[in-house]
Amino acid sequence: MGLARGVLWAMLGAKLLGAWGLHWDIQWHIRIGRDSFWIAPHVMTYAGVGLVVLLSFGLLAVETARHRSMAVSPPLMRVLGLVGMRGAFLAAGGIALTVLAAPLDDLWHRLFGLDVTLWSPPHLLGLAGAAVNSLGCVLLAREAYPADRRAGLAATLIAAATFYGTFRIVVSPAFDLAYRYGGVLFHAHAILGALFLPLVLVAAARITGVRSAPLVVALISALIGLSGDAVARIGFAALDPPSVIEQAIAQDPSSPIAVANAVARKNGERPGALAMVPLVASLVAVSVLVLLDARRHPRGATLGYAIALFCIFGWLLAHSPAFGPNTPDVLPTLAALALTLCAALLGATGGIRLAHVLER
Repeated sequence: MGLARGVLWAMLGAKLLGAWGLHWDIQWHIRIGRDSFWIAPHVMTYAGVGLVVLLSFGLLAVETARHRSMAVSPPLMRVLGLVGMRGAFLAAGGIALTVLAAPLDDLWHRLFGLDVTLWSPPHLLGLAGAAVNSLGCVLLAREAYPADRRAGLAATLIAAATFYGTFRIVVSPAFDLAYRYGGVLFHAHAILGALFLPLVLVAAARITGVRSAPLVVALISALIGLSGDAVARIGFAALDPPSVIEQAIAQDPSSPIAVANAVARKNGERPGALAMVPLVASLVAVSVLVLLDARRHPRGATLGYAIALFCIFGWLLAHSPAFGPNTPDVLPTLAALALTLCAALLGATGGIRLAHVLER
């Protein structure tokens, strides 16, 4: 257990390094516009990924060597000749997907150009791997700390925060849809947020038994994002990379990079930076989930969370210089609200089932 606990905390530290690199990478693509595999934020991101690979597979290798000719008992298990806890296997499998995504992403850019969208297949594969790895860390925390309530709770919440942060990044391009199309898609962020984010928030509340766990998870994720934003500012100041963003926008004014810059310019924001108002708005919505108690009433709490997310972000977008002109009429708004509520029920069900899996 001592080895598993040490590896778990080291993995969480390596994931923090990778998260900082990812936040910087997003801003690099939006502000600088030049893409190569060896840019500084890529190096930081994949340094974190490399450490997670070594730690997760190293833990399996050590446990396998220890139990080479011995029978294993729970929480250890043997799979394809390797020995480890369920969380270790899940963490290793997830980070393997992220590693696979790196050469595919490089090939994608060679074939289709340097435009960057988080929803490209290689990026989604990499983020899916990161999410699975984080889920493995949550499970490993519960296996490695079966009796130590305080340390186990801390490790579980931090791991869940990295899980939540991955989903939050995946949902973020929904704002591009609001800017481009309006109508029902004006509320795409609320719809996707109600579908994906409760997977983590409801599961965190139910597996820890702590009512405020979803808000703690969201707060830790926010702190990781803000520290990543600080790392990006320091990195840009130190390297001062020349920007070719205007040329990139001129070549394709409809690209995600062009849209992100247009939105930031109209709203008077720094392109790619983490805006405080949406961050606080997300925390307010999560507070509704906590108030309604996702432990005992997961579906009702998630519906309340979804309504809060829909109303708060709908109001913010409607009063934004960039998004305001696309504010939809009553019928598209009602249709979007119905979709948000349906998504919330699916998200709550997913969170309940995920909690059951983690509690086995």
